[in-house]
Amino acid sequence: MSGVELVPVSEEDGEQRLDRWLRRRHPELPQGRVERMCRKGEIRVDGGRVQASTRLEPGQTVRIPPIPETSPQPLRSREVTLSKADAEMIRACVIYRDDDVIALNKPPGLAVQGGSGQTRHIDGMTDALRFDRPDRPRLVHRLDRDTSGVLVMARSVRAASALARAFQSRDARKIYWAAIAGVPSPRSGTIRYGLVKASGHGAGGEGEKMVPVAPDAVAMTEGAKRATTDYTVIDAAAKRCAWVALAPITGRTHQLRAHMQAIGHPVVGDGKYGTSGQENLGEGWGSGLGGAVSRKLHLHARSLSFAHPVTGARLQLTAPLPEHMARTWEMFGWRSSDASADPFEDLE
Repeated sequence: MSGVELVPVSEEDGEQRLDRWLRRRHPELPQGRVERMCRKGEIRVDGGRVQASTRLEPGQTVRIPPIPETSPQPLRSREVTLSKADAEMIRACVIYRDDDVIALNKPPGLAVQGGSGQTRHIDGMTDALRFDRPDRPRLVHRLDRDTSGVLVMARSVRAASALARAFQSRDARKIYWAAIAGVPSPRSGTIRYGLVKASGHGAGGEGEKMVPVAPDAVAMTEGAKRATTDYTVIDAAAKRCAWVALAPITGRTHQLRAHMQAIGHPVVGDGKYGTSGQENLGEGWGSGLGGAVSRKLHLHARSLSFAHPVTGARLQLTAPLPEHMARTWEMFGWRSSDASADPFEDLE
């Protein structure tokens, strides 16, 4: 049984319901028990009592009482649902592993956690990533389902807390690669549009998206939050398409996708923010390039740099492009080796 945990809420974990956030960390917990712990005051946020449905905010601290590390019935359930093929697939995604940290190159199309009808997700495959450990690795941040790239998990409670603090304090440095419609001008800059969530039309909120808000209107727009993204063009195919590096300074939901749409250059294949059915010949706005270019989202978490949660040494993790993006790069003659590890350092 683990001791009491005091876990900071990262930027990426903000706006989640408390019960969903907790069950992502402890999938063995039934919903009823989470609600009982809230009613009894065992789970607290910033020292105060909360309901299971409470929405978390970045920077808050959640008190989690001692919870058994394993629960026999849930484990049997997971073992039944985790197929041999999925176990082999998720192990093949591992790009780094030590006693405290494990990192994957997440495939596009695979959700990080359940919700909104998602039954196949990384959080449900973590039994296959125990290796020599009795406990499953714990998620400490997320990627969108259709985004590929570096995803880090903690192999211990101590590492999970340290990594959560690193993401919350923005010590972790993230670099994304994307193919976007058209070529932005200027070719490097900072996007500062705020973001506000627009409700979806499904019964469970499906289809919700983030709507850009002009920087000077954020303070007067209910629910809007400030968001900042640095971008720089690495290469371009005439005016039709550009290979860009993106560095999120804040960590809002769908931030990179919404920000690129806001400046008229959506990520290629982004049907939610860029109408992927529209062929784009270089004018921007539509995210479908047509021809041999895949309709899948062209957004990849290329690298992640952070202080090791135990040793303090700086870790630099890099993930190769997924197959559909590699084909696009080859078609346009772009070579991964032509980009520096942090393209933004060249601008300083």
